[in-house]
Parts: sequence; C-alpha cells; structure tokens
Amino acid sequence: MALDRRNYRQLVETTVEIADKVGVKDIAGRIVEDLKDESEPYRRMVMETIEKVVANMGASDIDSRLEELLIDGILYAFQEQTSDDANVMLNGFGAVVNSLGQRVKPYLPQICGTIKWRLNNKSAKVRQQAADLISRIAVVMKQCQEEQLMGHLGVVLYEYLGEEYPEVLGSILGALKAIVNVIGMTKMTPPIKDLLPRLTPILKNRHEKVQENCIDLVGRIADRGAEFVPAREWMRICFELLEMLKAHKKGIRRATVNTFGYIAKAIGPQDVLATLLNNLKVQERQNRVCTTVAIAIVAETCSPFTVLPALMNEYRVPELNVQNGVLKSLSFLFEYIGEMGKDYIYAVTPLLEDALMDRDLVHRQTAASAVKHMALGVAGLGCEDALVHLLNYVWPNIFETSPHVINAVTEAIEGMRVALGAAVVLNYCLQGLFHPARKVREVYWKIYNSLYIGAQDALVAAYPILEDEQDNVYSRPELMMFV
Repeated sequence: MALDRRNYRQLVETTVEIADKVGVKDIAGRIVEDLKDESEPYRRMVMETIEKVVANMGASDIDSRLEELLIDGILYAFQEQTSDDANVMLNGFGAVVNSLGQRVKPYLPQICGTIKWRLNNKSAKVRQQAADLISRIAVVMKQCQEEQLMGHLGVVLYEYLGEEYPEVLGSILGALKAIVNVIGMTKMTPPIKDLLPRLTPILKNRHEKVQENCIDLVGRIADRGAEFVPAREWMRICFELLEMLKAHKKGIRRATVNTFGYIAKAIGPQDVLATLLNNLKVQERQNRVCTTVAIAIVAETCSPFTVLPALMNEYRVPELNVQNGVLKSLSFLFEYIGEMGKDYIYAVTPLLEDALMDRDLVHRQTAASAVKHMALGVAGLGCEDALVHLLNYVWPNIFETSPHVINAVTEAIEGMRVALGAAVVLNYCLQGLFHPARKVREVYWKIYNSLYIGAQDALVAAYPILEDEQDNVYSRPELMMFV
C-alpha cells in the first residue's frame, strides 16, 4: 500500500482520525516497531503517521517504554533512509522530539553523536539531512539545558563552513542560525567575533538557499550581537550586502534591507548611509528600489534627522535616477515613521514643491506618492498649512494620462481628504464639475466620486445653500447654529 500514493494518503489520514478517538499510545504502540521495517516506503508512511498523530495530540500519554522504542525507531528510520524525499523523516523526527520536550534529555547525546557522525559522511545528501535535523531540534536542546552540547555542535558546524555543495552549506548555515537563536550571542561557540568574518565571503555565494540562510544569520547577529564585531567588519559586510539586493528572491532582498537597519543601529547611520546613497547611481531599477527602502529603514531605526540632511543634499545631484531614488526614499520614510513626520514636513516641503513641478513624469509621480504618505501620517496634527501648499502643486497633475501618475495623484488627493477634510478638497473640485469640456468634467467627477465614497457625511456641511422646492428641502438647520 505504501507504494500507491492514493492508498498511502488515505491510510495515513484514517489512522490519524482513529488516533484522535483512541489516543496516541494505542496507535503509536502498534506501529512503532514498523519504523524498523526493511521497506523504506513503508517506514516513511509510518513516520508520517506518527508525526501527524503526535502533532495533533501531543506526547503526554506516551510512557517511558514506548518513548524508548519511539526514539530508537525514528533514529533507525532516519539513518537508514536512502531516497531523495528526506522531508518526511525530518518532519517526523522534529515533531516527536519537540512534543516529548524535556523527556528527550537522556537521548540527546546519542542523537547528537549520530548527527556528528553523519555530518562527516561522504554523501552530500546525508550531510544536508544531519544539518537540517540540528535546526529542527535546537529549541528542545535548549529546553533540556544542553547548552554545552549545542556549543560543541556550533564548533563542529563552524568547521564545516568550507562545504563545497551549496545545498549542504545552506543547511549548515540554517543549523548555525537555529543554535545562535536559542543559545544567545554571549554563550555562542565559536564566539561571534570569529564566526562573522567567516560568513562575509559566503555572502558572495550566488545560490539562493545559501544567500537566504547566510543573510538571516548575519541579520540576527547584527540585531543582537553587533557589539562583538568591529565596525570595520560591518562596513565590509555593507558592501557585500549591496550585491545581495540583486537577488531574484524577495525574501533575500527583504532580509538584506532589514540588515542594513540593524548595522546602522550598531555603527551609526553615517557610513551606512554614504554607501547606500552611492548605490542610487546604479542603472538597475530593482537595486535602486531596494536601496531606497534600506535608506528609509535606516532613517526609521536611527531617527529621521540623522538621514534627512544627507538625503536632501543628494537631491541636488543632476541625475534622474538619483533624484527619483531620493523621492522614493522620502515616500517610504514617511510611510514608516507615520506621525513622527510632523517634525519633518516643513523641512521637505520645498524639495517636494520642486519635484511636483518637474518636467519628468516619474518625479511628479514619486513626489505625489510621498505627499500621500505624509498627509496620512500627519492627519490631525496641525500641519494643514504645509499640506494645502502641497495640494496646490499636486492638483494641476490631475489631467495626466499615464496610469501610474494619475494613480499616484489620485491617492495623494485621497490622503489630503483624510488630513485636510473633505470640504477643502471639494472646493478644489467644484470649479471643474460643470466645465464645458467633457475631458475636464470626467476627471473632476472621478475625484468627486471618490470624495463622496470616502467622506459622504463630511460633504453635507460643504454643499452650497439652495432654495427649497415643493417636495425637496435643502436647508440644513443644524448647521445654521451660531455659538
């Protein structure tokens, strides 16, 4: 049955359902011996069943004898696997060990011995599985106070960082990351000051799995243990990270951008910012966008006043890409800092004025996006004068034909509706609702409709005073009250 995929799945599901009714002990006790069966597909089916049963029900009613058999069985099944599909065995091992928790302590030396032995195997697949297993059981080792054992595993993994197979190297980095997470920076062996310089050359590796695990590990160290590493090493890493912004996988780019924030927090924003601003000059768009996000994150972590002067100064460079990058950074920055933006709105208003009057479409689009985030952040904080001033520059762009620009401008006006109130925007709208040209009317009615959807109740007060007709009463007596 184990060879037929449909039967396999149904049998596993049925067994799991029965276990839900009768408990883990009865089911696990009956099938635990089969973890040592000579047929690998059957062993895999048993392992998957045990994993699902234990994950659903926990391991509280497993007695000590069954516990021994279970650990013995999963170790045997793990060591004897030959097929490519290792995930079932890893998941099963992880689920059993995690649900047993502190009861695994007597078996940990044996498990770790197996892992160390398999890390030295000539087969790359076996080494990869051994490293993956460490990342599955690291949390339980911490629960069992086996920090010395984990430190030893850390040293062993550190020695294998010269691994030539990228899949295996990725798993080794993942295992190191799991150990660093649970053991902490101060108790980590090897010490962080030795570990990080070994990771810097690995950042050059172009394999996705290696990149992802390496940047996660570097980011974790930058976040929690930056003081163990000299600033020069962090700057070296900054230059390597710029290359990782070219990665295809979004997760890698996001982790890289966050790492810039952690490094800036550790060594101060000036050097990191200089590196990033320099990167705005590159041709590749994806790289520039990631750089702008990184600048905004640096501003968020180190306070915007450390970044804004240099950022606004960079806008003076007469190069489209750089100026667009600065505007995009401002857009992300105001999105991230929210109401902190009220302290900086007057500083950046002249820059946004210039951008909203620029001949280049993309300038105006990005500036409108920045105005939107700014308006939404400072709503109700008394910055109406600057916002009305900016609205006067945003408004002439409503007749643009490019969909991206018109989208950004409409969103900026929506942001203004929130910050200034619907009545102010309605006053701008009324001038074109009944314009003789149809193209003009269409644009104005579109804005009015979105205004009506967003703030229907607030518009009542702003409508003109009309005389009542026979059936229709247009007066609003509640608004005629004077105090």
